[in-house]
Amino acid sequence: MTVVLALKCSDGIVLASDTQITESGRGMSYPAPKLHPFAEAGAWGGSGSRAVLMEVEDEFEQSAPAMLVEKNISRAIQERVLPLMRHHYDCFIEDVPGEKPGGSPATYVMVAGYSDGEPFIVEINPHGLIGRYEEIGFHAIGSGAPMAQQAESLLAHFNMDARDVDHGVLVAVRVIEALKLTSPSVGGPTNVYRITEDGAEELSEEALEEVRDRIDQWVKLEREALDKLPASTPGNRSGGKKTAKKSARSGKKSAKNSAQSGKKATSSSK
Repeated sequence: MTVVLALKCSDGIVLASDTQITESGRGMSYPAPKLHPFAEAGAWGGSGSRAVLMEVEDEFEQSAPAMLVEKNISRAIQERVLPLMRHHYDCFIEDVPGEKPGGSPATYVMVAGYSDGEPFIVEINPHGLIGRYEEIGFHAIGSGAPMAQQAESLLAHFNMDARDVDHGVLVAVRVIEALKLTSPSVGGPTNVYRITEDGAEELSEEALEEVRDRIDQWVKLEREALDKLPASTPGNRSGGKKTAKKSARSGKKSAKNSAQSGKKATSSSK
């Protein structure tokens, strides 16, 4: 279980993830890095089979520099990942006598960086299909991806594609750490890569502490802005009073009509 997200900004890309590995079949969870360098110009992360991802890591360590200079970066990534997926899919025994259904070799891989001076966010899904997300500006994979997508929607008004990558780091860390509070499958220390045309940098824990301090300032400013807003607009307040008065009048009128109807009914029975 995991979440890996990519966020494109005006001058770079942020790749962030949690670090909790969950093996549901064994009832185990433990921390491990989910983000890795992609040569010097990018980073990548994955969700799914640890065996597949470990082989992807070995492959990328050797071939990432060559892939970055190829004409079609997404095809280059796909060509390296697909044979590894196929091998594990072919060896997968779905039904084992005497055992409950276990894991699956299904794996997602997401790579972000710069190739020929242009940003890219590439996903290879478990079916081997390519997804490109640099134009959209945001993508997430893993069990926490739906909630990450929802969190990004709530922050969409900040127009991150027009803000610098350091603001992007604030948003990415805030989203990941919010998911840790709401999803039991997301946890462990936060892992972040700050990627620009000059290269990719993994943020240290000291740098992340500074980021959290800035997020605290951001949250404080949000509270102060909300405190300055009236609880409701004057129009709504007066409208509420008018509605209440109208409802009261309607209630009295209905009660009067009911009383008159009751008298008529009594007269008729006599």
